[in-house]
Amino acid sequence: MIATMTATAAQAVPLRLENLSPSRAGDFKTCPQLFKFRAIDRIPEPVTIHQARGTTAHLALQRLFDLPRTNRTPDTLFDLFRQAWTEIRGDEEFTGLFPSVEEERAWGIESLGLLANYFAIEDPATFEPVARELDMTEQLGDIVIRGILDRMDRRPDGALVITDYKTGKAPPESYALPAFFALKIYALLIRNRLGETPAELRLLYLNGPTMYTLPVDDRQLDGMESQLRALWSAIDRALASGNFPPRPGTLCNWCSYRDMCPAWVEPPTESV
Repeated sequence: MIATMTATAAQAVPLRLENLSPSRAGDFKTCPQLFKFRAIDRIPEPVTIHQARGTTAHLALQRLFDLPRTNRTPDTLFDLFRQAWTEIRGDEEFTGLFPSVEEERAWGIESLGLLANYFAIEDPATFEPVARELDMTEQLGDIVIRGILDRMDRRPDGALVITDYKTGKAPPESYALPAFFALKIYALLIRNRLGETPAELRLLYLNGPTMYTLPVDDRQLDGMESQLRALWSAIDRALASGNFPPRPGTLCNWCSYRDMCPAWVEPPTESV
């Protein structure tokens, strides 16, 4: 979150960083200009059918574990997805998302197919999560990190595992490591809160399905804390200078802000 002083004082006092989420930290690491568009300018991005699916699926999976183990079946998860979409489809952000009833129905059928894949990855009737949709705000020295953790479990050996659901397609394994960036931050926050270091991070991609795992230890989390402090300092310097340089790359092809990004907008030609 970016905060200012009063409206009058804001003219003289620069913006300052109050807290940082794993997703915004990832934005700045990927592209400072992307961070500016999202966190400072707060320019709305069009909601996609994929984001609608992710929001609805996360809600359905969260509620699945409210039920007795014997009720955690594919049909129950399908019903929970339908109920969740019925609740949120009227929200302003989803208005006009589907041009026709037929397209919405096709999206729903495809979504249920992805949810069916979940049961090929794990059996929800065999365990009880330690936490779900855990709201975390942690003070790490002089910085504050906040976010919402999808799920945390304990393995049979008692070790903590952090799990994140993904409804998109899994990247090739050789490119999967950057996707663990946010989960490493959550592991750091858990260590800070509980005094216990999670042993494993898991990314569950329903489109596949695919599960990637990554062991973690204190050395890695110490490195992540140092990286977060460096990012925090870099963001503060950018806020003070107003300089958020874009970093063009392949991800630009999927960026909602490409048409307004300085890296892609052609400068006006001077008249002769």
